Amino acid sequence: MHVVIMGCGRVGSTLARSLEDRNHTVSVIDSEPDAFRRLGPGFNGDKVTGYGFDQEVLEKAGIRRADAFAAVSSGDNSNIIAARVARETFGIQQVVARIYDPGRAEVYQRLGITTVATVKWTADQVLRRLLPAGAEPDFRDPSGTIRLDQIPASDAWIGHRTVDFQMQSHSRIAWIDRLGEGMLPTRESVIQEGDLLHLVMREENAAHAYSVIEQGPEEH
Repeated sequence: MHVVIMGCGRVGSTLARSLEDRNHTVSVIDSEPDAFRRLGPGFNGDKVTGYGFDQEVLEKAGIRRADAFAAVSSGDNSNIIAARVARETFGIQQVVARIYDPGRAEVYQRLGITTVATVKWTADQVLRRLLPAGAEPDFRDPSGTIRLDQIPASDAWIGHRTVDFQMQSHSRIAWIDRLGEGMLPTRESVIQEGDLLHLVMREENAAHAYSVIEQGPEEH
């Protein structure tokens, strides 16, 4: 892929290096030439000085051959204008804009521009770490029907099969983090000490699932 990034702050520079590490080509746009120092000496992509909503600047950054565009500058208005130009003028389908105002983010989301509301995302991350397990899921689908939770394996379930856990909790284990690696459970998988379970469940079943997790398996 070729990706054009507007904004070479901490987010933009980190994103650019991450994309290069994955063998994608990258062009970074910023109005301040000094900002490109954040990319480091090993960055091989293009550095374009200017504003990401300027069509000539976007052309220099290779927008016509780009597969994706990310607007992650510090200004909401600049990010949204640039995202709309990339999408509506150049036809880029994969467009993401960072927005600080969650209310505005929801409006642009409805217009088809994927937004990351920085304040809301950060608050959600902190909230999930402050509240008891299960109080707030990692993800909830837009309809509010399906949720994704990450739950440490309880002592009561260690040594029991994942299949039994799923049947009794009315949830599905999407994957397990075990010893620093992700694994997909099979019918023969057994829950081990230290496992972190990533559970998909219906919102209405969450209370039951957490009850089963805490109480342990039913003995037959």
